[in-house]
Amino acid sequence: MADITIYTDGSARGNPGPGGYGIVLLSGPHRKELSAGYRLTTNNRMELMAVCVALEALKYDGCNVTLYSDSKYVIEAVNQRWVFGWERKGFAGKKNPDLWMRFLRVYRRHSVRFVWVKGHASTVENNRCDELAVAAALSTNLLEDCGYDG
Repeated sequence: MADITIYTDGSARGNPGPGGYGIVLLSGPHRKELSAGYRLTTNNRMELMAVCVALEALKYDGCNVTLYSDSKYVIEAVNQRWVFGWERKGFAGKKNPDLWMRFLRVYRRHSVRFVWVKGHASTVENNRCDELAVAAALSTNLLEDCGYDG
């Protein structure tokens, strides 16, 4: 199946506050950028939402995905396998259970390798994701983050 490279970033102003995510999907000669902004959310929610939306955007199951993110929250939860323990315990006491459950549903449809990149550094596509996320958070057409419970 297809080899896909994904870059994601999330941003929130105020934490909680207005926020957004940015995504760059790359497959061969194809490139797609996605973003959305929310009225009230957190940085961690936007980081995780970006990953969910990016994986959901893939047209076919069984893709080989390399996903780059500057979010240690997301990367370590998966690479250290913490999220699977949280799932076994029903996400008791964990923040963002709605997004973690959404993530696990789509994550299991693909072969995903997570790679941490330093934010605001020399990674061109990560910087583009940051631009998309910030622009989305500043837009006038902000969505409601229905899962944010303050």
